[in-house]
Amino acid sequence: MELQINKNNPKVMHIDLNSCFATVQQQAYPHLRGKPIVVAAYITPNGCVLAPSIEAKRYGIKTAMTVREAKLLCPQVIVRESDPVLTRDVHIKFRNICRDYSPNVAPKSIDEVVVDFEGMDHLNLDLIRIAKEIKERFRSEIGEWISCNIGISTNRFLAKLAASLHKPDGLDVITHQNLLSIYSNINLIDLNGINTRFQARLNANGIFTPIQFLEASVQTLRSNVFQSITGWYWYLRLRGYEIDDVEFKRKSYGQDYALAKFTADKEELARLMMKLCEKMGRRIRKAGKAALGIHVGMLYTDGSYWHRGRQVNTEMYTTQELYTKALWVFNQQPVIKPVTRLSVSSYDLVPFTNSQPELFDSSVEKMRKVSEAVDQMNDRYGEYVVTPAIMTGMDDLVLDRISFGAVKELEDLYS
Repeated sequence: MELQINKNNPKVMHIDLNSCFATVQQQAYPHLRGKPIVVAAYITPNGCVLAPSIEAKRYGIKTAMTVREAKLLCPQVIVRESDPVLTRDVHIKFRNICRDYSPNVAPKSIDEVVVDFEGMDHLNLDLIRIAKEIKERFRSEIGEWISCNIGISTNRFLAKLAASLHKPDGLDVITHQNLLSIYSNINLIDLNGINTRFQARLNANGIFTPIQFLEASVQTLRSNVFQSITGWYWYLRLRGYEIDDVEFKRKSYGQDYALAKFTADKEELARLMMKLCEKMGRRIRKAGKAALGIHVGMLYTDGSYWHRGRQVNTEMYTTQELYTKALWVFNQQPVIKPVTRLSVSSYDLVPFTNSQPELFDSSVEKMRKVSEAVDQMNDRYGEYVVTPAIMTGMDDLVLDRISFGAVKELEDLYS
């Protein structure tokens, strides 16, 4: 028997801040309001646009364009670098307001959260009223220029789809009553999770619209289109059943940095790596973890990419331990070429357990205690107040940045 569309009352809310990186700056600097602005990784012509403002989007400017391309579309566009302090502040306020309505709030990215009201039926909650109240609180408690889209449905997938229907500042609900109408007015590529590769697979099996996707049998989706259990998941997802409420155990911590000035200088790259290891190490230590694996990756100016991971026999906990092993991997490059992006990550995480107190601490134990003390000082007085000597004079070299998906790092630092 074919599974019917989920007819339960909607209990999932997806909230998406409008043009987050740009709007946050317009809120902080009133002279930018109403003007086309873009927030870019760098303000140079080749800098990547991280977020266009609502006004800039009207000129066709999109995320991932270069600053040069944005200025061709809109010569008067204002280019700003991101302000992580402002963005983090808005994210935390945004998340905390949502937690006033449900204990089940899951940040999905820097500008998106899912609020689950499952198990709260006894409160007879009116989610539309709550959504309107959240919008008002964003404006009154975060800033009058802050707006959001809110979608409500029976699962995360449809709630996110609902939040995308009427931007900016929209509020939509998808239920079994209007699901077919919604699917009739969008394209396959509008469905979150359907990229051009999956679209091609669907097309090859005679599925060209969301309605046809919905009407496809489990057998077609599982055996022909996706050729895996993924087809069954899509069958459920499209009908409003929740299958995406999964919390994955963290498997790694990582940091990366796009260089404004490309270089092959090993000493300069080693200093950059130290700062990345310091940021990564603080997150690992805060989580009470240690790592048994280290990975280094480099993107070169010629477009090629080299990366290598190595496992070690001893736990890496301090910045120095992480840096020493990262440098060891770094030195295994077959060819030295100018680097445009440098990344370091640690994996094979294990719980860190302090050794039993001894009459005379070993040098390793002393170093780990020093690392913990330095972390406490930096947490209290500001990042990099106390740093390794090799990082001296590097304040502007590894800029503080936040990407759209940097929620794990935020949760590490602010939980």
